[in-house]
Order: sequence, then structure tokens, then C-alpha cells
Amino acid sequence: MTLGSMRYLIGEGARNVRANRQMTIASIGVLVACMLLIGAAVLFSLNADAVVGYIESQNDVVVFVEDSASDAEAEGLAFSLQEIENVASVKYISRDEALEGQMERLGNAAYLMDALKEDNPLPATYYVKVKDLELLGDTVAKLQELPLVMEVNSPTDMAATLVGIKKAVNYGGLAIVAILGAVSILIVSNTIKLTIFSRRKEISIMKYVGATDTFIRLPFLVEGVLIGLLSALLAFALLWVGYYYLLDWLGGGGPSWLQLAYQHLVRFEDVALRMLGGFCGAGAAFGVAGALFFVGRYLKV
Repeated sequence: MTLGSMRYLIGEGARNVRANRQMTIASIGVLVACMLLIGAAVLFSLNADAVVGYIESQNDVVVFVEDSASDAEAEGLAFSLQEIENVASVKYISRDEALEGQMERLGNAAYLMDALKEDNPLPATYYVKVKDLELLGDTVAKLQELPLVMEVNSPTDMAATLVGIKKAVNYGGLAIVAILGAVSILIVSNTIKLTIFSRRKEISIMKYVGATDTFIRLPFLVEGVLIGLLSALLAFALLWVGYYYLLDWLGGGGPSWLQLAYQHLVRFEDVALRMLGGFCGAGAAFGVAGALFFVGRYLKV
């Protein structure tokens, strides 16, 4: 295909957009709404993962060392803990450090524990962070099998709740994206349908003079891509502005739990390039899919 032919096809696609201004504007409006909902679902999923990830990081598995273990043996247990695949990090608290921590928490009443300095009843302890909460049960079982481990305390119920929330958010987001993607394709296909109907005589003449099916179909693909890209850019800009003001409102005040969540929310600037690429890619894909769906099914030339 020559450069002149490409210019002609792109020009025809742009002319189709202008010729059906009312339907094009309506299609762009609905597509923008769909993409805004898709973008909001993606941002909600990212923020839910970020907040849940922070909560996950605050829930340590506590490993108590046997009282019979010497200080050297207790410290050496760290190597065995770190060899477990799902263990991200370990923090060791000796018996003396555990007692000092308890006394600091008592403040002015710390003298009540002075008698325990000679015969410290507190065990040496490891605080273990795991990589994946879904594997918490298996990890705890492996920890309990290690020698010198007296007891393992883990946030099992909390882990199950957090894993359930993450799965629900991710699956819900995928369902929303799939539904709105299908709606977007149908919207573009209806716009292309009107264009084909209004140019049916011109299309027949082009076919009679030897134009190929591909040559005739390409302007409609260009039209679909232009509609999709325009919608994507508008949706991206609106989502950025709306998300900025939402974060500004959340950061302005509110209960402590909301402020804690706000500190771990995703900043739009951190995902802007990926969001823009995703929006443009999705817009172009919706446009092409919408055009192919109708042209391939109904265009008889």
C-alpha cells in the first residue's frame, strides 16, 4: 500500500468521524463514562492491594524459643528460619531485650519487674514476616517443626480475611473491566453501522471499480480507532483531575483510620504512564474490535 493510499484511508476515517458528529459525540461520551469506570475500578484495586499489603506487613508471626536453648542456640535459629521459602525477614529479640521492653512499657512501674532480672521467665523471640499470606498455614507448620521452637503465634484469622478481600477486589475489578469492555465494543460498532449505512451507495461504487474489501474496510477501522483514542484521552484527563481532588479531600481531615489509609494510597503520578498507555491501548482495541465486529458481520460489498 502506497503512502498516498494510507493518507486517503486515514483522511476517510477522519471524515467519517466528522460526518457523523452527533453519533460520534454520543459514542465518545458513553465510552468516556465506561473508561472512567474501568479506570476507577483499576485504581480501587491498586489502592486496596496497597492498603491490604501494608496491613499484611504489620502482622508478624511470633516464634518463641525453648527456654532450654542457650543464647547462642537461640541466635543460631535465625539461619533455619531464613531458609524457609515464604519467610521474608526475621527479627530476633533476646530474653534480656524482651524483659527490657516490658519494663519500658510499664514506665514508672518498671521497678515491679526488678525481681525478674535474676531469673528471667520471658523466652527469646523471633518476629517473622512472610512474603505471601496465602501460604501462611504451610509456613507456620514448617516453623513449628524446627528444633528449639516452643510455640508459634500467627494472625491466621486476619490473614484469611485479608486474602479474601484481595481476591474479591481483584475478581470484581476484572468482571467490571470485562463488562464495560463489551459495552464499549458495542457502542463503537453501532457508530460504524451508521457510517456504513450512510455510505452504502459509495461503497457499492468503489466495489464496482475494483476496490478490495480490505481497502473499503480500513477507513472504518481508522474511524473506530480515532473514536477510541479520543475517548481514552478525555477519560484519562478526567480521571486524573477527579482522583487528585479525591486524594486532596481525603488528606484534608477525617478519622484516624482514614488518615492511616490515605498515607498508603497510590499517587496518580506513580501510575500515570501505565494508565495512559492502558487507556490508549484499550481505546484503540475497543475501536478496532467494534469496527471488525460490525464490518465483518454486516458489510456486504
